Amino acid sequence: MTLRLPLPDGTTPRVLVLEPGPRASETVQALLDQGARVDVRCAAPDARLRDLAGRHLIALRTDADLDLSAYDVVLRDPLREQGVELSPSSPSPATTSGHVVLVGGGPGPLGLLTLAGLDAIRSADVLVCDRLAPLAALEQARPDAEVVHVGKIPRGEFTPQEQINQILVDRALAGKTVVRLKGGDNFVFGRGGEEWNACVEAGLPVTVIPGVSSSIAVPGLAGVPLTHRHLTQGFVVVSGHVAPDDARSDVDWDALARLGLTIVVLMGVAALPVIAKRLISAGMDPSTPAASIADGGMTSQRQVRSTLAALPGAAAEQDIGAPAVTVIGPAVAALLPQTSV
Repeated sequence: MTLRLPLPDGTTPRVLVLEPGPRASETVQALLDQGARVDVRCAAPDARLRDLAGRHLIALRTDADLDLSAYDVVLRDPLREQGVELSPSSPSPATTSGHVVLVGGGPGPLGLLTLAGLDAIRSADVLVCDRLAPLAALEQARPDAEVVHVGKIPRGEFTPQEQINQILVDRALAGKTVVRLKGGDNFVFGRGGEEWNACVEAGLPVTVIPGVSSSIAVPGLAGVPLTHRHLTQGFVVVSGHVAPDDARSDVDWDALARLGLTIVVLMGVAALPVIAKRLISAGMDPSTPAASIADGGMTSQRQVRSTLAALPGAAAEQDIGAPAVTVIGPAVAALLPQTSV
């Protein structure tokens, strides 16, 4: 779906989507990628629409008597009839020519998807997509391609990894070209290794198209360098999904506090207060510059900069929610502020 956006006078258009279907997230993200402000009218929004609203990407409207004249464009969701089953299909034992392509889609904006990734999307028979993938790229998919959403919404809708693996295997065993489209890079906390192994164990060929990792892209989009001469000579990327005081954590947070490197934390929004406290107790200066950036590259991108000690409170005040990247280290404050033009 392509609209002539922005408007001729340069203003940001307001778009209202009516009758959203099970693939409404693709419609929304295609509009966002063209610079629109999007409202969705839906009496009973599903988990994906609620997720988009929670990330400030759309506004949900439930009132039936909206003033349509307030919008520049009003459209019915063109994908509303194109729902798909999430359950695995039955493989065809007679066909073995299928294969799987693991595509890293970057942090979300279509412009940060690689050309190789876009080519894979265009040639796919089946697209198995995460919620943080560049869903606007699905407009480039073949009209007959099957789209299967298998997102994991924090504390919400969740497709077990074992089911995702089985979907990839079953579709490929049926002779399909299956593209697994993920946000970021498949092998940076993307569980791409598990998907690779499941496919190889089933005798299927697998290829990888790397993606731009959010661990690097999101700080860059926010003007936060990970290294800077005379300040730091490296960076380390860790998962904050499991808090430092959790028995399941295998990250040596005490060692990280002493490395003198920039620390990049993915999936660490909920555990941020515990992470900051642990690093400080291990010897890191509480005044170390730190930043948290949510929805990097999207229209709802927002960030907060503070000291390590004050960051958790500041992030909560500024409604920094998942997905977010936290960066800790002197390089956070290395760049001069740009002057307003």
